[in-house]
Amino acid sequence: MEVSCKEVIRELSRYIDQDVESELRREMEEHIAKCAHCTAILDGTRNVIQLICDNRTFELPTGFSQRLRQRISRETLHSKQ
Repeated sequence: MEVSCKEVIRELSRYIDQDVESELRREMEEHIAKCAHCTAILDGTRNVIQLICDNRTFELPTGFSQRLRQRISRETLHSKQ
């Protein structure tokens, strides 16, 4: 049985925590090895976890928060259309 991207994403947190059954883990690893999309999501998720866990703070560039809010508003508007 081959798992889908949807299944990999749904089980990703358990996979990272090593809390999936060995058969599912093997299937997920096979899928991730062949799927650039799921590999990117896994890598990105691991990066976010690492950034959150190291407790460092970063100085944001001037105007970053405003540009981020504007972009989120634009993308939210486009996704509703």
